[in-house]
Amino acid sequence: MSERPQAAGGGLPDKRQVAASFSRAAESYDSVAALQRSVGLQLLAQLPAALRPQRWLDLGCGTGHFSRALAVRFPTSQGVALDIAEGMLRHAQPLGGAQQFIAGDAEHLPLQNASCDLLFSSLALQWCADFQAVLREAERVLRPGGVLAFSSLCVGTLQELRDSWQAVDGFVHVNRFRHFDDYQRLCEGSGLAVLNLQVLPETLYYPDVRSLTHELKALGAHNLNPGRPGGLTGRARMLALLNAYEQFRLPQGLPATYQVVYGVLRKGVA
Repeated sequence: MSERPQAAGGGLPDKRQVAASFSRAAESYDSVAALQRSVGLQLLAQLPAALRPQRWLDLGCGTGHFSRALAVRFPTSQGVALDIAEGMLRHAQPLGGAQQFIAGDAEHLPLQNASCDLLFSSLALQWCADFQAVLREAERVLRPGGVLAFSSLCVGTLQELRDSWQAVDGFVHVNRFRHFDDYQRLCEGSGLAVLNLQVLPETLYYPDVRSLTHELKALGAHNLNPGRPGGLTGRARMLALLNAYEQFRLPQGLPATYQVVYGVLRKGVA
């Protein structure tokens, strides 16, 4: 079962670019990660109350914030923190939380079969082009009764910025994301039981467009898509973007909406 083709102009970004971008952002990430904190806390709250993992994996651990949160929640468990960006791991490891810090890819986990009771992944899997492979690897690595809990992003994320750029030129300026019905279809066909799967919007507000774009760059989540324009953004095009985005302004500021997917899946007990 394959995922639907991406829109014209290319698919999801190359993982080497993702790894390099997030490695560069390791030192600035935590200072601008309010959305990531909020989403991760909501994902933690969705874990089954009776879950007591012997071993957990923080998949796409970033700076390790939620590795440390998982260590507090499950103090007798063994923790593994994994990220594709080695710069993030270098930042996270001295801060603790997990017993192991591993560079790896969610589509090809460097872990043994049936070796974890919980796979926790917050706002990382949107960078994986093959979500079916992610689910297949989760099913392989989880022990019977184990849980995959993830948050990700779907189509509609940063729609205000996308629409504003669309009014300026035809280039890809905003990262593309999977459709929510693709998440539904792939999760339902994964062999894992779907305990919860929903999309909840989160809107942040900014005084101006530059505040938003600077934050995306500090997060390492600025435009990484194939088809993006090369070189510097011209002054005239930037002014046109600012004018287009102003049409979305609300009393709170300029909105940036994220369509956040939350999923909790469980592996069956043989």
